[in-house]
Amino acid sequence: MDTASALADLSEISSQIEAAVVFDSEGGVLGSTGADEIHARRLARAALDLVAAAGQVGLGEGRRLTQIEGSLREGSVFVVTGEGRSLAATTTPDPTSGLVLYDLRTCLRSLAGEAAEHAAKPRRSRKKEPLEKEPPRKKKPPKATEPDA
Repeated sequence: MDTASALADLSEISSQIEAAVVFDSEGGVLGSTGADEIHARRLARAALDLVAAAGQVGLGEGRRLTQIEGSLREGSVFVVTGEGRSLAATTTPDPTSGLVLYDLRTCLRSLAGEAAEHAAKPRRSRKKEPLEKEPPRKKKPPKATEPDA
């Protein structure tokens, strides 16, 4: 699914999300909701800084940060990270966090599916051989039962 379609789906299913932006590992905006490009770049930059700061906490070897939630009185900020791109969103106050994170992860997975489709090499299909038809089976007559006495 392309970025614009994925974000449109996200906006439609998650009424708590006010703004969302998909960005790459350098903070470059790949797509956003709304028409304000400056706001999208600021949100992407803030989300990237938030991920970097949270990563310094010491996750341990082999562990990677996958999601962040920051809550304020005016609303919340969510960031979900993926391979090569991430998704940040701002919400209304007191959102249903689990649902918002689920919707963001689903949106990011749909974008990862798009990248995998473009990267996959076409495969040659092997010609299938026709199956042999089985002869029709004969139906067995029903068994006779004795009437109850």
